[in-house]
Amino acid sequence: MKHICLVFLFTSVSNAQLLGPEIDIAVHKGLAETVWVNQPKPGQLPAGVKHLTYFSQSMKHDIGYCIYLPPDYDSAKDTRYPVIYNLHGAGGNELHGFEQAALLDKGIRAGKLPPMILVMPNGGKTTYYKDSYDGKFMGETTIIRELIPHIDKTYRTVASRQGRCIEGFSMGGRGATRLAIKYPQMFCSLFNQAGNVPHILEAYDPSKPQSYPNFYLGPDKSRFLENDVYQLIKKNLTLIKDGLRIQIWCGTKDDGHLPTVREFHKALVDADVDHTYMEIEGLAHKQTEMLARYQAIYFDYHVESLKRAQALKH
Repeated sequence: MKHICLVFLFTSVSNAQLLGPEIDIAVHKGLAETVWVNQPKPGQLPAGVKHLTYFSQSMKHDIGYCIYLPPDYDSAKDTRYPVIYNLHGAGGNELHGFEQAALLDKGIRAGKLPPMILVMPNGGKTTYYKDSYDGKFMGETTIIRELIPHIDKTYRTVASRQGRCIEGFSMGGRGATRLAIKYPQMFCSLFNQAGNVPHILEAYDPSKPQSYPNFYLGPDKSRFLENDVYQLIKKNLTLIKDGLRIQIWCGTKDDGHLPTVREFHKALVDADVDHTYMEIEGLAHKQTEMLARYQAIYFDYHVESLKRAQALKH
């Protein structure tokens, strides 16, 4: 097996760095400030993008999402399309990913990319795409058990692992990584862009069940195990190797995210999981610059994953 790697360095990481925002009061503030339906401004949506809502049974309210449909969606009535789920970063909402949507539309119209659907969900400002112990903020459930089934029911998708990709930047990359590793039977491609991959299990402290960092996941150790990517790699290793392709990008100047990204890369190497890993020289935690540098190949990994999974023709 080959592991593509531009830079392969390791640094020691303190427990505080590993936990990151899990122990920050900003998490509480972000949860309290989350608005689940955000209306776009006139002219804000790129070509092919719509803003819609679905009802979250787990949270008992509507949630907004944006969706890009390719130019031939309405005319090619018998065609089913693969889907990319693009998860937003901390503080964001469903009004994100528009640069990627415009880039995808441009590539499809130029014949450089196959027609695909791009979904931009609202995962809550600081849920980190996890379910809260009290059930008020169901960041995982609403993506996996509510949004994805809604998209597959509402649109002509390739409604299987073979036609489903997931990606995100920062908190979105972190969430996409955990969801893909936890549910590898649902995705054929994962693209983590500068998303921290902390050791969640190290945050478990049975002596402090009602204080940080246990407030979000609660006092049950099993919930920490179920949300720790490193534990999930071991649990789901066969399924991961069987059909989940993984790509990881992070900037060399992204000091807040690079340490745990490197640890995730090392864990995959140690587990003999084939993947692509790239450290981008001189890049800090800047999504716009990352996209600008690599827009010519941004979707290539997903496209190759879909081809290998037989959702797209070679």
